[in-house]
Amino acid sequence: MKGAASALLLFLPSIVSAADSSGQEFSFLASFLQMIAALALVVGLILIIWHYSSKLMKGLPGGHQLISKHIRLIETRYLGPKKALLLVEVEGEYLLLSSTDTSLTLIKQIDMLEEIDIIEENPEQSRFATLLTRLRQTP
Repeated sequence: MKGAASALLLFLPSIVSAADSSGQEFSFLASFLQMIAALALVVGLILIIWHYSSKLMKGLPGGHQLISKHIRLIETRYLGPKKALLLVEVEGEYLLLSSTDTSLTLIKQIDMLEEIDIIEENPEQSRFATLLTRLRQTP
């Protein structure tokens, strides 16, 4: 695949110049092929620079900190504008945090995630179920 792409990039300028040397007229095909060749060259350069810069950044001290494997955001529950509850895993420990626009506060450290009762939320069923329980309770 790489060989075919590099061969195309090598032979595309000669194809364009052959199509362009046919006369003094404007050739849409020649202009289109030049544009495609220039685009392929620019995208190729961007990919090459990105590849080698990421390798260089991993080799630098502190470069491995860009991708953290020790902290993971499990779930976010928004309570209002700029207010949320966050469940975060930090090296095997689960922390429940509250986040506002000005602060981040630890609410509770959870020992085991299995101790948390997971309640499935289905808004249509919960409304209907609460309506049924209210109708049963009224005499």
